Amino acid sequence: MKNNSFWTRLATVASAVTLTGMIVFTGVASAHVTVKPAESMTGAWETYTIKVPSEKDIPTIKVTLKVPENLSFKQYQPVPGWKVTTEKNDAGEVSTVTWEAESGGIEAGQFQQFVFVGQNPDKDSDLVWDAFQYYSDGSIVQWTGDKGSDSPHSITVVSKDGATGAAATTDHGHDSAGTAGSGTETSAAGTETSGSMDNSAATGTETSTDTTATGEATDTMAAGNNAAPAQAAPAASSGMQTATLVIAIVALIAAIGAWVTAARKHGTK
Repeated sequence: MKNNSFWTRLATVASAVTLTGMIVFTGVASAHVTVKPAESMTGAWETYTIKVPSEKDIPTIKVTLKVPENLSFKQYQPVPGWKVTTEKNDAGEVSTVTWEAESGGIEAGQFQQFVFVGQNPDKDSDLVWDAFQYYSDGSIVQWTGDKGSDSPHSITVVSKDGATGAAATTDHGHDSAGTAGSGTETSAAGTETSGSMDNSAATGTETSTDTTATGEATDTMAAGNNAAPAQAAPAASSGMQTATLVIAIVALIAAIGAWVTAARKHGTK
């Protein structure tokens, strides 16, 4: 009877530890790299936003986004403190975009958003956004899986009757802050305000330098008076995950200790 009671207590503790661990790691895994909007119109010049949260306890220092083959990449909005590099395919079209931190990066509990403009295809189609997130320890998270996987990629459904919000336009984005073109340009010190868009990036005084060589464009933004740090996620969420993890570890150690003690007592009888 006592033996059965011991195993019942052990099973209860183990279940509690497993449930706690699932809560902790589910919260971490939900911090996906995403591209929005999820719907858009055919032929529109859409303003897209890639949101990059840092889901580890170390900084995210770089993110690379593959441009869907059926999307024409047009422009990007510069972010102070981040270097932007675009690579082109044999047809001269932008195929990948990389944002790399010049210092620091996206710390744990923070996220950063990068904004760009692309022209949607003329036919109904899906835009698949494969992204690669680089951490300071050299590890890479590949957001290339299908829906429901541990690291899914975002998909934008483009259709004739797609979203008709303010972000989608046909004015060719002449007022956008950054360009994917070649050449070197330096903006005079002043105040620059970006147009209306979801989750817009920073505005203010900034200096940018674009250098193009051998089909690869590199833009380096020097932060001015309006340096835009990565936006912080709620601190309470990060603290809760840490506290829950500590509790799970303590509970596991206690369960092992109880099992060893009970086993010794049972063996001496």
